[in-house]
Amino acid sequence: MNCPTIDELSKYVDDLLTEKESDRVQVHVENCSHCQEVVAAFLEEQRFVVETLQNPELPDDFADNVLEQLEPYEQKTFRRKAPWKKVMLSAAGVVLAVGLSAALSPSFAQLIGGFFSTEQADEGLRLAMEEGLAERVDLAVEDQGVTLKVEDVMADSSRITLSYQVLKNGKTKNTYLEEGDSANRVIALDSNGNEIGQLGYSWWDGGDYGVYEFSLRDQEELDQLTVRFDIVELNGVRGSWKLDVPIDLKEKRQLTKTLALEDASITTNGVKVDLQKAQKAPSSTELFYETSFSEEELTRVEKARNDFVLRFGAENVEDLVYQYETAIAYHLEDESGTALYSWNTWTEEKGHAVDTGMLQGTSERLGTLGHLKWVNSFVPKKEQPNVAFVLDGVYKTEPVDFSVKIRPNELRKKPFSFEFEGNHLTVVKAKNETNFYLRKSLMPIAKEETFVIEMEGGKEVGASELGGWLITDDKGNVYSSGLSGSILDEKDENGDFKVGMQLTLPKLKEVPEELILHLFSVKRYEPVVEPWKVPLY
Repeated sequence: MNCPTIDELSKYVDDLLTEKESDRVQVHVENCSHCQEVVAAFLEEQRFVVETLQNPELPDDFADNVLEQLEPYEQKTFRRKAPWKKVMLSAAGVVLAVGLSAALSPSFAQLIGGFFSTEQADEGLRLAMEEGLAERVDLAVEDQGVTLKVEDVMADSSRITLSYQVLKNGKTKNTYLEEGDSANRVIALDSNGNEIGQLGYSWWDGGDYGVYEFSLRDQEELDQLTVRFDIVELNGVRGSWKLDVPIDLKEKRQLTKTLALEDASITTNGVKVDLQKAQKAPSSTELFYETSFSEEELTRVEKARNDFVLRFGAENVEDLVYQYETAIAYHLEDESGTALYSWNTWTEEKGHAVDTGMLQGTSERLGTLGHLKWVNSFVPKKEQPNVAFVLDGVYKTEPVDFSVKIRPNELRKKPFSFEFEGNHLTVVKAKNETNFYLRKSLMPIAKEETFVIEMEGGKEVGASELGGWLITDDKGNVYSSGLSGSILDEKDENGDFKVGMQLTLPKLKEVPEELILHLFSVKRYEPVVEPWKVPLY
């Protein structure tokens, strides 16, 4: 087997080869374990260079030396501008505001009081910490020379947030816990030891800390639980790290105020909105509501869904039918009419909907098509003024009848362009791709083979948002795909927001001469004629 040169493999990883050369190398790499190892080494080199440039190493005593040279001054409050990137450094009334990151020195985070005192924590968590709801637990387990340590826990009626570290020889290591292809588990148990499966949770990187957060929405009866870490693989090392973190919510629930909203519903532009309750906990202010299609609109959507089933088959359609849904845009204003919070609102300066004061928005699909239960969480205020809910508009993701034909093998020379409801797109590529990527696991190299249809172009202000697609080839095969990609705030020469999008299918054994792309759903925004206002006090 004639392997590509090292230089060719390097250019392949850096995407510097021509399409023909790249395809040739790709076919070889798929079948050559030696070249796969070389490609993996180049990928690791890329990662190392990026991390080195982003996180320059400093001496272990750097933070201590800086602190010794500081003089106390009046503490100021800094607002978070770049989540997960910048950290507020403070200790014993002293604030260091010289652009340093707590992640640069493990000792620094310890001096300033752990994760919840950093600006990696959202403002709601910091307010809860100021009210004494953050608890230092310092639970640790060690195996294979690596220690897993849960340091702090913040819990109220809306969420539980835990910060932890991975330590080796006293120094912090990468905190990422592989769960997808691993037996690692982080779960919540009730007082009887049963897993609470309906709790949503999230993970994020907090510098020296890993952070797990469990949502307690709609868990009013839950007073005690245990978060269990059952880890068998940590930083590429096999072992056993088991930790139980008990949490008592009974007293903390008394700090939450709830306002039931009765008869607070409206139907407009084919969408019904039903406000249910407003709730203020120490770490968040929350609004609970439901949205659904009106009866007439639901009948129309279900008929279109059934038509798609007849044309493309139930299995393909059911993969996408969840996209038929409803949503709203609104803001919360004080008694002077000043907007304090907003959700899903549009401006001409942004290519996408924006939020103000938002911590998290979650939704749950209920039994009927398009019927969703929503919980929006906002940053609380120490002295929360009276606010009113003001409906700005509604969203409907609904069926559409639109198709385009492309010839994959001709796109490189002749890209295909089309327009739909203010979306100006050009299909620039439709081909099989093999991507290698690294993961923090005993098997660090993973391979993904897909057929990718790539589009780029512009989106007018107020244009609809394209959803899922059904793709058919010249042999009658049907594939379904959601649309992924990005919409930038940057505009092109036509004044449209720049977009880049992809449809991803399983790898095709043979690339067909022709593909037909059938748009399955589109999301449209309709503003209300007259704002609908409901006091939340």
